[in-house]
Amino acid sequence: MQGFIDETRLEVYSGEGGAGCVSFRREKYVPQGGPDGGDGGRGGNVVFQVKNNLKTLVHLNRKHVYRAKNGQGGMGRRMHGKNGEDIIIEVPPGTIVRDYQTSEVLKDFSENVDGEQWVFLRGGNGGQGNWHFRTARRQTPRFAQPGTPGEYAEIKLELNLIADIGFVGFPSVGKSSLLKALTNANPKVASYPFTTKIPNLGMLRIGEKDIVLADIPGIIEGASHGLGLGFRFLKHIARTAGLAFMIDLGEEDFHDTYAKLLVELKEYNPDLLDKPRLLLGTKMDLDVAKDNLVKLQELYPEEHVIPISVFSREGLDELKMAMLKMAHK
Repeated sequence: MQGFIDETRLEVYSGEGGAGCVSFRREKYVPQGGPDGGDGGRGGNVVFQVKNNLKTLVHLNRKHVYRAKNGQGGMGRRMHGKNGEDIIIEVPPGTIVRDYQTSEVLKDFSENVDGEQWVFLRGGNGGQGNWHFRTARRQTPRFAQPGTPGEYAEIKLELNLIADIGFVGFPSVGKSSLLKALTNANPKVASYPFTTKIPNLGMLRIGEKDIVLADIPGIIEGASHGLGLGFRFLKHIARTAGLAFMIDLGEEDFHDTYAKLLVELKEYNPDLLDKPRLLLGTKMDLDVAKDNLVKLQELYPEEHVIPISVFSREGLDELKMAMLKMAHK
């Protein structure tokens, strides 16, 4: 997911309606024909469409002005002008459209319906040609209606990734490694903090069911107040069905990690604590991990603690079943 973009600003214009035509029938043997000016075409609409294969807004960050086509003017012989083409703006599921000035939510594409369309701005109506204005007293009207103008809006698009399970943990706890072990994702993995600088998604298939997993950049203390990388990406766990908290059992202060993570999530959005959650004790291949696992289970007897090791693959089958149950309640 190179070039991940989750916010962008756009200016969008619907098309103007085409003008009605002033025309009179002029044919051989009909020198005094009546009005026959056709109507102008409708201006194009601004339409948003959900595309499930899109995972970021980067394709909209290269161009910030989008215009639908104007309607064509009417023509003689009552010929209708061509309608302007709509402008189709494709967005990934989870996109929120806001008014740029007020931040009012105009549309929330959270249902994950591939192909869903929403007409945001409608094009202007075409003007009527002069043949509409003929009367018994006014048989040669020399005027027609202009088309009506299109609409304009300045908007902000925000992307909230839609996943079933979100991985939550401090940097270098093994989130990317776990995602790589469970799914077809190929995130960057290394042993230094903040390897993950963008969210990564992966698909875990169990039987006939798919589970979307999200690896969110590591949270640090103070992330809910803008420190580190976590603040920008905390919003991406807002739509998950559940959360998997990852605790590095090789660290000396492992017993404080879960409480610190809960504090950061509560500060950011207390509703996140209402989500179902798993507590994963990671790096079970280390010598100290077994003793630390016992201590972790004693500290949080009410939590579902699953010991795992990506290296030895310990606990991964149990984890898959727990995730399946969480995602498909």
